[in-house]
Amino acid sequence: MPYDLDEIDRSIISALVEDSRLSVRQLAERVHISRSAAHKRFTVLLESGAIRKFTAEVDRSALGMTVTAVVVVKIGDRPWPEVRDDLADLPFVEKVQAVSGDIDALVTVNAPDNTALSQVILRRIHEVPGVVSSRSLLILDEAEGHRPGSTL
Repeated sequence: MPYDLDEIDRSIISALVEDSRLSVRQLAERVHISRSAAHKRFTVLLESGAIRKFTAEVDRSALGMTVTAVVVVKIGDRPWPEVRDDLADLPFVEKVQAVSGDIDALVTVNAPDNTALSQVILRRIHEVPGVVSSRSLLILDEAEGHRPGSTL
């Protein structure tokens, strides 16, 4: 069941999107409510599923992943969940998304170099049963937009 967010809940989410390491005390100070109110609201947001998890934002290049591509994939008759899971299990695959339109899926691949990227795209993705064809788009530059919750 969706949780009805008010302005304080939205402020809590926005503060956590900015810095997920905030303590409850810091969160309360940031949104100008008591510590106990912040704790209660934080707990409700977690239990309702409005906040699903906490994670670190990682710089791909700091990990040696200097090449990124989005692979547009066309899928045949094999069930989507099976193809999705097989694609997601491939090395260097960050994300697999089903999309509407004349293509079926987008696969984001981060690799240390062009050789590794080629291996994933030309061999591994095409070996997945159900993959009919693909097109690759090399990411040349990118900018961060608004993360979910940052503009609530």
